[in-house]
Amino acid sequence: MLRFGWETFKKRPAFFIGIFVLIWVIGAVGSELGAHVNNAQTPSILVLALAGVFINIVVGVLLKMGTISFVLAAHDAPESATVRDLWEPDMFWNYLGAMILTGIIVVVGLILVIVPGIIWALRYVFVPYLVIDRGLAPLAALRESSRITYGHKWQLLGLFLALIVLNIVGAIALLVGLLVTIPLSSFALAHAYRTLEHGANEIAPAQAA
Repeated sequence: MLRFGWETFKKRPAFFIGIFVLIWVIGAVGSELGAHVNNAQTPSILVLALAGVFINIVVGVLLKMGTISFVLAAHDAPESATVRDLWEPDMFWNYLGAMILTGIIVVVGLILVIVPGIIWALRYVFVPYLVIDRGLAPLAALRESSRITYGHKWQLLGLFLALIVLNIVGAIALLVGLLVTIPLSSFALAHAYRTLEHGANEIAPAQAA
């Protein structure tokens, strides 16, 4: 997975770095705008506070959706991926619902002596990919992520630990290394998704929305 991520990154390094910098800038602007609205001193403080939270949520969700859309496009065809792939708003409510459900499941698992939370986090790690890639509804995405990750929890845990170490090294390199390690990690995770999806579909057909 790491090798694939590196090979993909090398095909258009400047472009991929530029895209991930753009993602960071948009996220920072969205957070700043939300905080600015939230901190405004006016009689309608409650309204502005809610507006600030709303801006942060909407920008954050759209940015995560766009990032997954772009990473999958770059994984499948690195040479033809464009900035337009960052705009993928159609599944907004499905994505938000799926993330809320997944978050609740993982938090409950973490409360139950931590280990179940880790297992469930690995089981449902590809829920957002399935919503964006195949347009699945939240429950269908949860079931499908559980299906394609079945029997691969240790491999996924090993991958995530490797990615954590990789990005720590990138951060140590005056943060500049993150310009390489974050895109590389994203492509590696997308390759894990594609690999497990393909392998699971060879055993049994994919589930529909």
